[in-house]
Amino acid sequence: MKQRDVTNAIKKIEAAETEEELEELRVAYLGRKGELTQELRSIGQLPESERSQRGKTLNQYKKRLEHALQQQREQIRARRLETQSQQAVDLTRPGIGPRRGRLHPVETLQYEVIGLMQQIGFQVIEGPEVETDWYNFQALNMGPDHPARDTADTFYLEDGSIPRTHTSPVQIRYMEENKPPVRIISPGKVYRNEDEDATHLWSFRQVEGLVVDEGIRFSDLKGTLECMLKGIFGEDTQLRLRPDYFPYTEPSAEVDASCMMCSEDDRDERSRCQVCEGTGWVELGGSGMVHPRVLGNVGIDPEAYSGFAFGFGLERLAAVKYQVPDMRHLWRPDLRFLEQF
Repeated sequence: MKQRDVTNAIKKIEAAETEEELEELRVAYLGRKGELTQELRSIGQLPESERSQRGKTLNQYKKRLEHALQQQREQIRARRLETQSQQAVDLTRPGIGPRRGRLHPVETLQYEVIGLMQQIGFQVIEGPEVETDWYNFQALNMGPDHPARDTADTFYLEDGSIPRTHTSPVQIRYMEENKPPVRIISPGKVYRNEDEDATHLWSFRQVEGLVVDEGIRFSDLKGTLECMLKGIFGEDTQLRLRPDYFPYTEPSAEVDASCMMCSEDDRDERSRCQVCEGTGWVELGGSGMVHPRVLGNVGIDPEAYSGFAFGFGLERLAAVKYQVPDMRHLWRPDLRFLEQF
């Protein structure tokens, strides 16, 4: 987008006579798939030496367009009010009903995930958001020297309790009171001492799953994850598991899903994909077989029982599904963004 394109866009905005026309122009330039929005998303593909200047220029264009839209919106509303004040009041005219709210996109996705898992026999379990060291760390095989305990990663309250860093403590509490078979998911808020950026939040929602029974195998984990991801992203979604390390599972694996925005048939297009950055895969969360020591900590015999666990950040899933480039947008009180869902 060049200077003359912005000038022409402002002329169109100033010529708009209704709020509907103005909204169409806003979507065309600044909407989720708008012309200027697409250019902002493609900055990362430019040479590093050009990114800063191009970013500043495009942000200046964005501010000019937003200002022009706001100015024209106020003028249109002022003209409408003036016209209405000059007309006689029709007392028989029906009133205007209140605007109805809707579910937040992350909330919508949470209900969707819960529904999918309930269909295959999972039970929804919740627990406290403030936990003890035992439930948040020790019972999950995270010893006193584990780096996750550091204040650089975890919040601590004055009494030593912990705003939970994951929903795994819910699983520990459940296994203490309930013996196998266990098949649960635990959605809820978690808190981590992280700097916010496009892919990280200090407070976010997580959903974790746990299955413990006789003869549970890694193939059961894979089948469950495939069912879940296909239900969220579509039947064509493929699953990839990569070896990793988590203290509470062994073996452990990172969970990737095939990119839903590009395919093997358009590799040239995929190189410009904003979702997978050209890899064809999107990282979603972690998984693995429950560590025998974790089972022993809750009184379950690891010689008789085995299990698997997995965990995903709901904001991460929502950002991938709805193609949101910056997760911070999900919790900003901006109706212009939220009304798109």
